[in-house]
Amino acid sequence: MTGRLFLIVGPSGAGKDTVIAALAARIAAADDVLLARRIITRPVQPGGAEQHLPVTPDAFARLRATGAFALDWDSHGLSYGIGTEVRAWLAAGMTVIANGSRAALPAARVAFGAALIATEITARPETLATRLAARGRESAADIAARLARTNGLPPAPVDLTIPNDDTPDQAAAMLLAAIRRDALTCA
Repeated sequence: MTGRLFLIVGPSGAGKDTVIAALAARIAAADDVLLARRIITRPVQPGGAEQHLPVTPDAFARLRATGAFALDWDSHGLSYGIGTEVRAWLAAGMTVIANGSRAALPAARVAFGAALIATEITARPETLATRLAARGRESAADIAARLARTNGLPPAPVDLTIPNDDTPDQAAAMLLAAIRRDALTCA
């Protein structure tokens, strides 16, 4: 039996981490859903929605060189990885949720094939700008540049789109419904 990987992608500020956290609060043991924890060359942000595993750039390079990642990519000056345990979870028939990157989708399609369900969390530009400003990580000019880059990207080749302009709970409910529908069609 092969599981499914819902790789969550979308622009900064769309609320990927927040939707994944809201989803985690809704899933039941019977859903057979596991959340992959990313390894990132960034310290954990106090109060941040994503509790990733922080590593130094040198440690990340060693992990990459030894094949510790099922998928890895570089973005915005950071390196991101999803561990090889995801392959074992998929082989066991589990549904896996992982926070990814639109830029990594081609590599993810090669790595995971038919198990991949590329899932984009979207939000209107004004919602993205408000959320990015609330983070306090970037200047107004940096936010404008990030939004311009996002608007200049070609549409991501995704399998599922979840809008997140209202509450994260609404988006999480839509995502959970899609996961459960997928489980029924794969059974």
